[in-house]
Amino acid sequence: MPIIDADTHVEEPDEAWAFIDEAEQRYRPVKGYFEEGDPNAATGSGFWLIDGLRRTRKIRKDSETGTTAATRELHDVAARLRHMDEMGVEVQVIFPTFFIQEFTERPEPQTALRKSYNRWLADRCSQSSGRLRWAAMPLLTDIDLAIDELRWAKDHGACGVVKKGNLEAGHWPTDPYFFPLYEEAERLDLPICFHTGNGGASDAPPSLQNLGTFYTTILPVLHAFNNLIVDAVPARFPKLRWGFIEANASWLPFVLYRLRRLASVSSQRQVLAAGALTAGVENDILSRNNMYVTIQVDEDLAYIVKQVGYDNLLTGSDYSHTDLSQELGFVERLQARADAGDIPQEAVRKITYDNPKKFYAL
Repeated sequence: MPIIDADTHVEEPDEAWAFIDEAEQRYRPVKGYFEEGDPNAATGSGFWLIDGLRRTRKIRKDSETGTTAATRELHDVAARLRHMDEMGVEVQVIFPTFFIQEFTERPEPQTALRKSYNRWLADRCSQSSGRLRWAAMPLLTDIDLAIDELRWAKDHGACGVVKKGNLEAGHWPTDPYFFPLYEEAERLDLPICFHTGNGGASDAPPSLQNLGTFYTTILPVLHAFNNLIVDAVPARFPKLRWGFIEANASWLPFVLYRLRRLASVSSQRQVLAAGALTAGVENDILSRNNMYVTIQVDEDLAYIVKQVGYDNLLTGSDYSHTDLSQELGFVERLQARADAGDIPQEAVRKITYDNPKKFYAL
């Protein structure tokens, strides 16, 4: 059975910044290492020096990630493909690591680094015969530039658009500011991927940058899901697909309960605009709004499937990372859940192939 790994990563090497224009070289990130005893050091990490500020840079180990520098940094595309063969994976969809935490509010370095990253990753993935696909970083501080970049990315193998669920470029996800971007993504058949992460930059020292991780990287995904429904944004773009990536799926029953409660109270009090939650918030809410959510294989899948079905669920390995989402053996573990009767057997193929194929238009 073919497998699509819906959530993998790349660890950006120095080469990721090789496409920065000569006039913008001052924005090029430089790798740094903490001196022993540095009070600003984050445990087990180095830093990027960017635009005069230090940002945490995790130092990955082969033994912990189950990968090598050659595969996770894409120095050797063929080696990554061989590892995918060992995992039984046909296609990986790649998300960034560097951009999970925004590094600056200034548009000039944002644009320079995002453009370079897109070009570097497109070049590396072009050597994979279509097996490595990628989600593009849009140039959000200028929507006209963002639209041009989406067109370039689509022409060079991108299959999604990375988005954060909180303030990004000074705007919330359902702000009409982003509507031209969503419209173009819909036209290009590129889904919007709300991956875990933070759209706001922090000036805290590296040792403190992880203190608010749950609040700043996980909850924005839930916020985006909730507000897209409340503000009826999917109805504006009926063919656009929306993904909620790497925040697990156990939050779905909680958010759906709140939306049902909101619909009930708003109906009674005539607070919510008519039609904002039309037809209620039923079990087909994902399919009706073209929404897809990644699961972790050890979640209460029976309950999640009861709430939303399995036609809009995805999963992935979180390749190269070592956090809670890492599941290099996700296929075998998901099959074991089906064999145990936790989910229908047909759900395995849906979650690992049919659904990501449809979501990413592969």
